[in-house]
Amino acid sequence: MADAFDCFSVFFAKDEVFVNEQAFPLGQCSTDILNLDDAVLTELDRRVGRLMPAVENLIREKTDSVACSAQEELNAVWELIFALPVYRTLALDRWSSYNLFPLLLADEESWRETQDEHSEAHAMFRKLMDGLEYFPESLRVFRGQVSGFLELYVEPLTRRSVDTYAGAFARYFGDMKAVERILGGAPFEQSFPTEILFVPMAQPGTPNKAILAERAAFSYLTHFLYADFYRGLLAGNAPRRCHNCGTYFLLTAGYNICYCNNLAPGETERTCRKVGAHRKEAQERVAATPAQKEYSKTYNRLKARKQRGKISVDDWNAAVAKAQDLKAQTERGEMSDEELRRQLQAL
Repeated sequence: MADAFDCFSVFFAKDEVFVNEQAFPLGQCSTDILNLDDAVLTELDRRVGRLMPAVENLIREKTDSVACSAQEELNAVWELIFALPVYRTLALDRWSSYNLFPLLLADEESWRETQDEHSEAHAMFRKLMDGLEYFPESLRVFRGQVSGFLELYVEPLTRRSVDTYAGAFARYFGDMKAVERILGGAPFEQSFPTEILFVPMAQPGTPNKAILAERAAFSYLTHFLYADFYRGLLAGNAPRRCHNCGTYFLLTAGYNICYCNNLAPGETERTCRKVGAHRKEAQERVAATPAQKEYSKTYNRLKARKQRGKISVDDWNAAVAKAQDLKAQTERGEMSDEELRRQLQAL
């Protein structure tokens, strides 16, 4: 039975996860789920809502035509699920999934066991239906929890590293425990059951060289997503929302970049990273104080003289240091803008 649509195995090795032998940086799969359009989950809710009455009708009527109708509704659900990140990479028995109800009805013994509330077949059938019914909401919970953690605890970080991510998680975990003590309810734990098996695996691109891999079996997609997300933090990877287009991208190896490399909205060639850099520079120029503007002009003038060989490196360093000191005096109110301009022109 296709009750295992939400059960699968992956391989973790070094700073990557292998899904059906395709390698992804740790954190990439959870980043892709964060970027899902809300409309996809809304449509999935609608299709699952149409499926459940059709299944109940099949249990009552037990006819080929009703089985085909129920299968059509189930296939509409599969079309969305199998197109999702992770699922579109997994090797699943899609033929059985797309023919589940007619196959089940054609096998009298299997159908009889499925209707027996005390049988393993019935438990598997209910697990499939319950899993499909809760599936969209489970993704919403994951997206809401992770995006909240990223926005409130990770985005304010001035540095990006394994240590700063750990500090952010410690603050987040402490705050969640405090809320738990105040409001009660289920304990806040980032704990997800899985089966672990350590195996050798051929290193991608070097078949004759083996690496140690961790084969992990998950019972729910979201359990894998949480594992992928937190393992990413352990490796120094974290999703970040682009400051230009709002799309999440995976920030790796401790880099502190604010913009993704996707094509920027309204652009035909420039990426968000290129557009964002220009916009940031323009915003800084607009927001600059008179003292900062005068310093910037002097810095560029001195830099040009150094590049043309008009002043030595030592003279350049001394002049820049003097200019910085004059700017600081002006910002402290110890010198007027006019006096600053006069002294900077003398450098």
